[in-house]
Amino acid sequence: MVDKVAWIRLEDRRVLSARTRGRDVFYFPGGKREAGESDLQTLVREIREELAVDVVPDTARHLGTFEAQAHGRPAGDLVRLTCYTAEVVGTPTASAEIEEIAMLSYADRERVSAVDKIVFDRLHEQDLLA
Repeated sequence: MVDKVAWIRLEDRRVLSARTRGRDVFYFPGGKREAGESDLQTLVREIREELAVDVVPDTARHLGTFEAQAHGRPAGDLVRLTCYTAEVVGTPTASAEIEEIAMLSYADRERVSAVDKIVFDRLHEQDLLA
């Protein structure tokens, strides 16, 4: 099981997604936890590394935890994605391994990983994603 923490940033009924260099799909910003890290510590570190912004820790709210086949991995390799909303200081900018960031709508669902599709569906059902 790949254990990841992700940041869900909604704006004008679109959601922020990132594409890593060499990848063909978009993912929610975030990443794998390091040994001993909490969800919040992982979120803060990964978002700073990937988007050059600082998460305001006391604004982080758990949105949900989702599981699906891990993109680009052998069948049966699953990813668990623990998602949080949070305020940040700064303007998200692609950095580190991120090649591109985009605000995606539900119409872009086919451009994201399997686990992100589940989150897209949930946001769309809640009328948070156009």
